[in-house]
Amino acid sequence: MRRFLIGSIAGFLLLFPFFYTGTAAAWHTQTHLAVARAAGYRQWYNAAAADITKIKAGSIESYNHFFNNPRNAGVTPEMVLTQADRYNMPSDTAGHLYGAIVGSLREYSASREKGRYAEYHLAFTAHYITDLSQPLHNIPYDEFNRENHQANDGVVDGEVLKNIDRIKRHMYPVKLRPGHFEKDLAAEIARVAEISRRLGLRLKKEGRIMTSREAYTQLGHSASLLRAVLQYHSP
Repeated sequence: MRRFLIGSIAGFLLLFPFFYTGTAAAWHTQTHLAVARAAGYRQWYNAAAADITKIKAGSIESYNHFFNNPRNAGVTPEMVLTQADRYNMPSDTAGHLYGAIVGSLREYSASREKGRYAEYHLAFTAHYITDLSQPLHNIPYDEFNRENHQANDGVVDGEVLKNIDRIKRHMYPVKLRPGHFEKDLAAEIARVAEISRRLGLRLKKEGRIMTSREAYTQLGHSASLLRAVLQYHSP
């Protein structure tokens, strides 16, 4: 019996990567941490936690990290807000990254209003906002996407924590107005998502992965939006 269990576990571990083929982690760990640091997130070391969560939460968490965009439609603020109600919804297999940003911030605000410790919700937000700039998490998960996903995730991962300034060079002001926060947030999410989607389509057309320069430019979009969210929600 013991030998059977060991063999079964070993088999599961060999197959494990294939179970998550359609939900691969956007950007690797160091890249998530670097964006959080560039944005000034005090608890930047938690920025990869959402990927760790997928190991136990499975599809409840996995579909928060991408939008496969099966119709390859342009991203709009309305699309973003429609996805918000699907946050943590395992049946929405196309993914709902855009709504996850909104949904996690709603939970952050609700927890704060109840006097609860809300920081972990913000850590999820930081992760999702970084996922937003990964081009292949904004286009259909087709053969090109599958074959090139890991390479794009890790294009700057080995160096990025030593090059935070390269992200900062591509940062810019983002305005999220009091009284209009969610409307402005949805517009910014849609804008970054559309930039990322178009880059993803260009990569597919040209049959290549991102260059280092393209990657840092993309990370600058995420860091700019995350910084604005942090500034808005600063105590």
